[in-house]
Amino acid sequence: MTGTEAARAAMPVRPVFRGPLAGQKPTVIGSWGGDPWLILTAAALVGLGTVMVFNVSYFWGEKYTGDPLYFFRKHLFSIGLGLLAGFGTSRLSSEKLRSIAYPLLVGILVALVLVLVPGIGMVHNGARRWVHLGPLSLQPSELAKFTVVLYLAHSISRKGARMGELKLGVIPHCMVVGTIAALVLLEPDFGTAVVCGTMLGAMLLVGGVRLWHVGLLAAGLVPVAAYEVLHKAYRASRISAFLHPDLDPLGINHQLRQSFIAFGSGGFWGVGLGESQQKMFFLPAAHTDFIFAVVGEELGLAGALVVLGLFAVLAWRGFRIALRHPDEFASLLAFGVTLLIVLQGTINMAVVLGLLPTKGLALPFISYGGSAMIAVLAEVGVLVALAREAG
Repeated sequence: MTGTEAARAAMPVRPVFRGPLAGQKPTVIGSWGGDPWLILTAAALVGLGTVMVFNVSYFWGEKYTGDPLYFFRKHLFSIGLGLLAGFGTSRLSSEKLRSIAYPLLVGILVALVLVLVPGIGMVHNGARRWVHLGPLSLQPSELAKFTVVLYLAHSISRKGARMGELKLGVIPHCMVVGTIAALVLLEPDFGTAVVCGTMLGAMLLVGGVRLWHVGLLAAGLVPVAAYEVLHKAYRASRISAFLHPDLDPLGINHQLRQSFIAFGSGGFWGVGLGESQQKMFFLPAAHTDFIFAVVGEELGLAGALVVLGLFAVLAWRGFRIALRHPDEFASLLAFGVTLLIVLQGTINMAVVLGLLPTKGLALPFISYGGSAMIAVLAEVGVLVALAREAG
């Protein structure tokens, strides 16, 4: 035996799959592989958000806490926890994710009930959405959105061809997601309930439900949404303000008008990083839901288009994973997680631009907000794990 032949004999033999697995390559769950485009895109968005939160929250923190770096430090802490969560979820196989779908569903239902209990749930600006855990204030509704996606992916893939039946394919899913949405509405958090309902319709549609069943679901949700909007005066006033942008510029439309001024001031190239005037208390809480307006002011249309481009890349890579993964559950999960992230980003940017009524949804990766940051980085970790499996 020659030296070359001896070296070849010493090499480990690749596993050979037979039967239905013939020709497939083994998946290495523990490796560092994945989708570098996806990881770099998420990193770019987080990096931009870090700069903008420091930039925008500096004066806000100094005025209201006496510490100009108060919100920035909390933001960095949230990113750190999010990276840990993302690393953890990136090590999970699709089978492991499938196995935790129902336990996580039960856990989030319990958490959404507990947050409504006085003494456990924290009230801020009239909403009871947070649970205080030591130095952390967590918002269960942020995890509820991912839980809806995970549950739907598991249940739809398990039922298979039976999804075409109204009794099995639509009604049970509507009951489960409807329960979550109802608990979220009690906080109240209308935006999260809308996101959950949208994810339900989208995932049922791609999961094999008949089109007229989805139309029936949408027809049933319209009066419910209309009631929720009209029986709360502040929601009705937001719809009125959206339809009449010039109405009450110092009241209900103040934040949106200041957002328009920010974008108008930015032009194409912006006024320069750190040079925003609207963040100087003209635009309320600019480091949270309306941070995209400051991006438009300081970095101009060019900066806003970069943010849109990064979300487009994320959508491309996420939907690519969904199309390439051979397992139905994993494919549905990748589709749902990608749509969830992109949908929230689209809604936030549309609100800031006056294309949708004002609603408090964070801009993923960029807005200040601990629970939202942890959730979205954990969701990116899920996509990385599925990308590794898809190859």
